[in-house]
Amino acid sequence: MKNHKYLYPDIHKIGLFLTAILFSSMFFAQTKKSTRTFENIKYRNIFLESGYKKEAIDKKLSKAYYDIFEGPNSVYFTVGDTMAYVSDVKNKDARTEGMSYGMMVAVQLDKKDVFDRIWRFSKTYLQHQSGPREGYFAWSFNPVTMKQNSPGSASDGELYYITSLLFASNKWGNDTGINYYKEARRILDAMWKKDGTGNIYNLINTEHKQITFVPEGNSYNWTDPSYHLPAFYEVWSEYAKDGHEEFYKACADTSRVFFHRATHPVTALNSDYTEFSGEPHPTRWMPAGFRYDSWRVPMNIAMDYAWFGKDKKWQKEYAVRFQNFLRSKGMDTYEDQFNLDGSTPEFILQAGPVKKLRHSIGLVSTAATTALINDEKGSLDFVHAVWNAKLEPYEDGYFDPYYDGLMYLFSLMHLSGNYKIITPQVH
Repeated sequence: MKNHKYLYPDIHKIGLFLTAILFSSMFFAQTKKSTRTFENIKYRNIFLESGYKKEAIDKKLSKAYYDIFEGPNSVYFTVGDTMAYVSDVKNKDARTEGMSYGMMVAVQLDKKDVFDRIWRFSKTYLQHQSGPREGYFAWSFNPVTMKQNSPGSASDGELYYITSLLFASNKWGNDTGINYYKEARRILDAMWKKDGTGNIYNLINTEHKQITFVPEGNSYNWTDPSYHLPAFYEVWSEYAKDGHEEFYKACADTSRVFFHRATHPVTALNSDYTEFSGEPHPTRWMPAGFRYDSWRVPMNIAMDYAWFGKDKKWQKEYAVRFQNFLRSKGMDTYEDQFNLDGSTPEFILQAGPVKKLRHSIGLVSTAATTALINDEKGSLDFVHAVWNAKLEPYEDGYFDPYYDGLMYLFSLMHLSGNYKIITPQVH
């Protein structure tokens, strides 16, 4: 029958149609399954478990947000009718760190106007629109002169921008004036185009599958442990949909192993900067040590434990070691910079007008998040410590509502169950 194709003209189309339906069903089943997995995560309210009343917890979180974003010592400044920036007030600049943190706070606490304002400012003044750095952000900006202090990127800023934009896309959709998903993808797609042209590279060292200190020059070849956010990579693998899902999952697993190598076996302390091996990386501006950047590591590990729990045994051991070390220094007196063996450093990284070690609320805050990991009763000391902490000037007059303040606010969000993976909402 030579003309059989004319007798069954639609059989090929029907086959294609059925195949399309099959793949669609598989895709939606997979999406539904993974989203449902995220939705089944139980975000503990550690404060409630510790005996505090829900009304008091909500009030404390609201006050912290007010103090940092609205009160007389706010670090959030509006510009015109549609923009705003978060300022490191003591250094008189706006940084991608604080801008992207502000966006993460805003999407988690459903402050859409705040989120949109910070993003518009970031896109207008910080994001490079052309050249080798296209899509990346200038890490520091002077809000007085309205000029970039430095065109280079600090890689953690981009990580927070991307993740907060993906969450905003899930929470608010992409048709309310800003296409959040498109903006997240623009950063990611730009990242994958960086091949060393103009000395600019991927945010992630693709050979080592670790985030770079700076995606530029030799700084592409070492890292900052506090930039390691395995939980964010897992989110990217689910919601970025840019074809690099397996790479992001591998990066998450690599960061988990990296923490094993980068933290001291007794004190659990890590250096601010390290090689990809986890060995300390001294710089021309300071020797190795546990300082301000490092405060974020326990919080990053606690987030990964709470959201994904893929390295629970080691994370539990880490939390116990870290808590035991701080407790050995006195719960009300432990200082904020150490050598990795726990001894007092000769070099003190100065913050503010006075060079000194302090019992900093920023570290008190991030240390408290380890109570998400360690269920032992002793963990409650750290929970009560952050509950009783006050975001106010130290005895020497030093006051940092920016870094101390944001660490404090993040901690309250984590410990009250208000820092979550934001899954797609029905719009």
